[in-house]
Formats: sequence, C-alpha cells, structure tokens
Amino acid sequence: MFKPIIEFCLSNLSSGSQAAKEILESDENLDVLDYGCLGLCGQCGESLFALVNGEVVTGETTEELVKNVYTFIEEDPFF
Repeated sequence: MFKPIIEFCLSNLSSGSQAAKEILESDENLDVLDYGCLGLCGQCGESLFALVNGEVVTGETTEELVKNVYTFIEEDPFF
C-alpha cells in the first residue's frame, strides 16, 4: 500500500507550517518530507502550504492546513 507523500518547504516551515508538519509526522500512514525549496516561492510567501502527492494544499492556520491535507487525501481516488 502506498502512503500519501506530504512535502514541506523549509522556508514555509519557518513561516509557520512547522507545527502542521509535526502533527502530520505523528501519523504513521503518511510519508512526510521537507526540502530546502520546492520551487513555489510565490505560494510560499502567500500562505501555509504543503504538497500532497504533488498537489498544493494550503491553509490560513496550522489547524486548517492539517484539515485540508486530510480532506485532500480522503478525496483523492488513488488513496
């Protein structure tokens, strides 16, 4: 079984998505990674975000980002 891949940009982590990453890392059904840069600088400057299976998922707050990640995974027919 494939696990959803959640990717974070280090710059966005320092802007506030670190708490969301820590919450998602506690879920053993997810693969959570971070990179120096994901090449989405415009998105990175606008809001908290993560790539979920290669798609941008955003949130205004940590809680909203985590909720939106799980919603995206639930709606993805691959998982």
